Amino acid sequence: MTAQAPLLAVYHPEIPDFLGPFCETAPMRRLTGVGMNCGCEYTAFRRFAGLRPYSRFRHSLGAALITWHFTGDRAQALAALFHDVATPVFAHVIDFLRGDYLVQEATEDGTERILRESAEIERLLAAQGLAVDDVKDYHRYPIADNDSPRLSADRLEYTLGNLENYGIRAIEELARWYGGLTVARAEDGAPELAFVRGDVARAFARDALRCARICVSGEDRYAMQRLSELVGEALERGAIGEEDLYTTEPRVIARFEADPQIRAQWRRYCGYSRMVSDPAEAPESERRVIRAKKRYIDPLVAGEGRLSEIDAGFRAEVRAFLDESQEGWLCAT
Repeated sequence: MTAQAPLLAVYHPEIPDFLGPFCETAPMRRLTGVGMNCGCEYTAFRRFAGLRPYSRFRHSLGAALITWHFTGDRAQALAALFHDVATPVFAHVIDFLRGDYLVQEATEDGTERILRESAEIERLLAAQGLAVDDVKDYHRYPIADNDSPRLSADRLEYTLGNLENYGIRAIEELARWYGGLTVARAEDGAPELAFVRGDVARAFARDALRCARICVSGEDRYAMQRLSELVGEALERGAIGEEDLYTTEPRVIARFEADPQIRAQWRRYCGYSRMVSDPAEAPESERRVIRAKKRYIDPLVAGEGRLSEIDAGFRAEVRAFLDESQEGWLCAT
């Protein structure tokens, strides 16, 4: 099985034979219908309108290929592949619905259950001499995942994927950055993806901050909050059930369209195109104060240390980002 998407081929020239069958299982195929942009891609905001599809499946496969490329370990690669298998439709929108938007870990619940309920996955694991316990938690493998703001396969993939998806960087530049990575030891001795050169680390980290700003922009926060309210009302009305959250976005959207009241709200959501600051244009009932998790990456430079420790300019950029207020009201039309 060959990696078809250009960025996947950057991570590793081909999908290893052992990984392919896992990609074809039902729990993984479901993720082809769950997007990485948390429902924002259905709005008409300039940043998100017309984005090419970027699914949780592609992200998960990318994280697995990165992990395999740098570790050559099947259990670690499979843990990375499965790390989003429990992600509901619209992803972190459901964190907003459940009040977990500042931590964003609720969407990880259920990974072990889904793996154990799949006889096909358990059979494939057994053929590799592995068990669910070996792959159910990618947090135990530092190359696949580690504590923020360190660099892991997961954070690397969605950063490079977003930079490509948003049209910020050409794939040739992303490939150059990827080629500048190695594995080094973090401050606590754990293995971590690290850049060989400081200038490449700076370019990557500053672009990662650009992506982080998009993910906490007014458009993003408002869209996610309003979509979470729409999902909540659809659940209350019975237009969708809890089980629908673990299907695909096209299926849930079809159910939105089948309910006249939810359909009207969904179409209004899809029409959001600009943020407004004039109270005259923003009825009080439409305003929201929305806080969201701020993510950034502070990579290691091999032999030199953490970028924020060796680059005062980057350290100041991170501090400014973290200090930005999320207290003002937001409204879109």
